[in-house]
Amino acid sequence: MNDIDSQIIAVIEKIKPFLQRDGGDIHYHHYADGIVYITLSGACQDCALIDNDISEGIEIIMQEEVPGVVKVVAMSSKDVEEWNKKQKEEK
Repeated sequence: MNDIDSQIIAVIEKIKPFLQRDGGDIHYHHYADGIVYITLSGACQDCALIDNDISEGIEIIMQEEVPGVVKVVAMSSKDVEEWNKKQKEEK
């Protein structure tokens, strides 16, 4: 794990309790080209306002606390599956 991953994880750990209080959760997946990829679970997964929560909350906090972050993207289970498959093919 590199320094930027550690910084991102630290920010996610700060955010987690707020989402967990509402029955949701956030998980770090990976970072590439200034984009933090996350997955959401629980109540967050089906929340109609999650796009706003990401762009107006999570993304702003992440940009303020982790230099180089330009965007936060939530991955669906299908996105994660495709990413994992691609990673296996590259090995």
